[in-house]
Amino acid sequence: MEKSSTLLVHFDKSSPALANEIKEALEGSDSSAKADAMKKAIMLLLNGESLPHLFITIVRYVLPSEDHTVQKLLLLYLEIIDKTDSKGRVLPEMILICQNLRNNLQSPNEYIRGVTLRFLCRLSESEIIEPLVPSVLSNLDHRHPFIRRNAILAVMSIYRLPHGEQLLPDAPEMIEKALATEQDPSAKRNAFLMLFNCDQTRAVTFLLSHAEQIPEWNELMQMVALDLIRKVCRTNPGMKGKYIMIIISLLTAPSAAVVYECASTLVSLSSAPTVIRSAATTYCQLLLSQSDNNVKLIVLDRLNELKNSHREIMMDMIMDVLRALSSPNLDIQRKTLDIALELITPRNIDEVVLTLKKEVVKTQSGELEKNGEYRQMLVQAIHSCAMKFPEVASTVVHLLMDFLGDSNVASAIDVVLFVREIIETNPKLRVSIITRLLDTFYQIRAARVCSCALWIIGEYCLSLSEVESGISTIKQCLGDLPFYTVSEDGETNDSSKKPQQVNSSVTVSSRRPAVLADGTYATQSAASENAVSAPAIVPGSLNSTGNLRSLILTCDFFLGAVVSCTLTKLVLRLEEVQPSKAEVNKQTTGALLIMTSLLQLGQSSYLPHPIDNDSYDRIVLCIRLLCNTGDEVRKIWLESCRQSFAKMLADKQFREMEELKAKAQISYAQPDDLIDFYHLKGRRGMTQIELEDEVHDDLKRATGEFTKDGDDANKLNRILQLTGFSDPVYAEAYVTVHHYDIVLDVTVINRTKETLQNLCLELATMGDLKLVERPQNYTLAPESSKQIKANIKVSSTETGVIFGNIVYETSNVLERSVVVLNDIHIDIMDYISPATCADVAFRNMWAEFEWENKVAVNTVIQDEKEFLNHIIKSTNMKCLTAPSALDGECGFLAANLYAKSVFGEDALVNVSIEKQADGKLSGYIRIRSKTQGIALSLGDKITLKQKGGA
Repeated sequence: MEKSSTLLVHFDKSSPALANEIKEALEGSDSSAKADAMKKAIMLLLNGESLPHLFITIVRYVLPSEDHTVQKLLLLYLEIIDKTDSKGRVLPEMILICQNLRNNLQSPNEYIRGVTLRFLCRLSESEIIEPLVPSVLSNLDHRHPFIRRNAILAVMSIYRLPHGEQLLPDAPEMIEKALATEQDPSAKRNAFLMLFNCDQTRAVTFLLSHAEQIPEWNELMQMVALDLIRKVCRTNPGMKGKYIMIIISLLTAPSAAVVYECASTLVSLSSAPTVIRSAATTYCQLLLSQSDNNVKLIVLDRLNELKNSHREIMMDMIMDVLRALSSPNLDIQRKTLDIALELITPRNIDEVVLTLKKEVVKTQSGELEKNGEYRQMLVQAIHSCAMKFPEVASTVVHLLMDFLGDSNVASAIDVVLFVREIIETNPKLRVSIITRLLDTFYQIRAARVCSCALWIIGEYCLSLSEVESGISTIKQCLGDLPFYTVSEDGETNDSSKKPQQVNSSVTVSSRRPAVLADGTYATQSAASENAVSAPAIVPGSLNSTGNLRSLILTCDFFLGAVVSCTLTKLVLRLEEVQPSKAEVNKQTTGALLIMTSLLQLGQSSYLPHPIDNDSYDRIVLCIRLLCNTGDEVRKIWLESCRQSFAKMLADKQFREMEELKAKAQISYAQPDDLIDFYHLKGRRGMTQIELEDEVHDDLKRATGEFTKDGDDANKLNRILQLTGFSDPVYAEAYVTVHHYDIVLDVTVINRTKETLQNLCLELATMGDLKLVERPQNYTLAPESSKQIKANIKVSSTETGVIFGNIVYETSNVLERSVVVLNDIHIDIMDYISPATCADVAFRNMWAEFEWENKVAVNTVIQDEKEFLNHIIKSTNMKCLTAPSALDGECGFLAANLYAKSVFGEDALVNVSIEKQADGKLSGYIRIRSKTQGIALSLGDKITLKQKGGA
């Protein structure tokens, strides 16, 4: 077995000359130099160096030193050196140490006595401790509390040694007497702890005899009392009632740590509703009274556990939990909302929504920097409430629509998506939502919010007044046409930047022709008169320029295409609800004029970037549609879009219901399964091997490492051969990847007839991998084998490489022999797992992440969906695109994949493929991540796997 370490200090500087420097410093007379030398010696020993000749030097030159720092370092040195030989017998030179320790225990200096007593707590050799017992006991009555408290701990550690009861047979009785008379809080706590660990009966007797005084004890004593109660109740459940009363009396203790431990103890001892309610109330009080954010996060974790196991009780505590929203920390607010949203019922939904509405209003008036993010979380929470309980949607939708023009774009997007979903799922609210949206549309300043709002206007404006208001609102936000004019010197100017002229003519000397918005020619003065007029100033707008106009003039032609599609839908619906053909023709002409102006603006030199082909084709399609409308096309534009959206919402709800059903149906034991209690079996019924196997399986289950049948075969498939069969040393490794480390179980076999000496497995890593342990030397007999384990720390999700060699010596060859090992490649798939996220969150991360890897599609697979499924299986990712969106055969496929690493890193993948005329697939797979490692490693994985068949 590996020896346990009581001391760990990082030190990576080692050289052969360092030992000589340490020895010279220790032999000198400078105390500070001796202290530095002792520190270096301790760190070298902790890192595996052996300094056999240093012990005598320390005994001669360090033991007599009176410097306190040197004496403390001496005790640390004695703590880590080997005090026994290979057979477990105490080394004879340890006698020199015993005399020094006895002198320290009788020293007139309290500090030397105290640290020596503390050092004895970490000694496990009875032969060294036995002559020191009288000196330890004499310190129990010392006048200084620092010595008494360490003397009690030393007595406890000696008594718990394998032969400790023989060294101190009456230790519990002595400590009980000391406990009765002790006044120092720390010493009294140590005495109570000693009885708790060594003589539980005496500890229980003391606890029950002082039950009424327990609330008046100091914090340290109360914590030990709670530990004792937990231990006693496990062994004697019949006494729970008496102890629970003691715990409840401590719930009003002034110490927050004691109150927290009381609540945790109550939950572990009983599941009675009154007890759980008391614990939950205590947690909620801590949540409000504590200012430390870490404490609040820990308490929220405990409340989350209570929510999972006692949901009915926690439903009544939801308003107490929501009080934690007063904290300005986003993590606390997010965790509070997550807990509260799972406790919502028809009884408390109104109170919860009212609280969330108040918080939203607070964010509007506050000056905090992160108000936008908090408002976004609140909007998402209200959205979730409205989806679960549609009856509350009417009370929140109009409040949230005030934030469509929020400076935080993410928050505004969440609001507009919420409005879009509510208007579809709650037809009764359609009219009021449309009216409110048209009134507040001019406030919107984000292009993505405008696009979604325009889609809502185009789909849900059904009556004549709504359609006319929709068209009028869009025209007002676009301003007067054209978007730019041609000046006399050939330069272009935005018409909105020119001064508004009312009932006045423009006199210009030049008569050169200019092109008007409708494509006709006019003189320069006529062009100025027709083009120069500012857009109408919308009441309440931030400036005189309409929001749609401002966004389009920033080269956002996608928004221009959305405006064209919305106007097309509104004009088509106007044909159905407007009996006057003249009015319909007038609106159609106005819409066509706007679309041609957009095309003219996109092809001009006024903007730095011309219109893109997609937006151009979309606007031209709208123009053709308004010029020649067919019934089939009208049905597609006016009905199919909304039907597709309704189907998407239905699919979303169906997936959520299926996930809930899947979680509810998880069962670890099927009905009527046999439960085997091997503890109740007789010894005759089980062999020793069967008993050991059962115990081993139980330990694996308890530690979460239990594997199902067939995993042994998988282990055989994951064995990597490191050397060749003809090499003198054969080696193979089984690689186990945990969350944050990799364990290599290397089997080394000596295939020669000679003994291999100083055999060492030397490993090195490439990537974000780091070897934890230094290699050890082994001696391998002829044709024997050795199991060597190596731990490697993983710090990021990146494909890494482990390489190295085996070095050994033989008696016949003077030089050391080297066998080079094959490389071990660590797969990124071991670190990432499928995950889900909202479409908006995916798009935000896609825009923010700076690392992108673009992989061209190169595969023999000819079916788009089959290729997508192959990529999903190869990358261990989850497809966020709904199955309904992938239905049909159109020759194109686009899907988003998402996964999360064990380190919390996000991996985003977009698959865009097209089926060519010859049947082959072409396109690109784009990977984006915040770190370079994921993007490159996942790209290499896809490149390697995409050629194969599904």
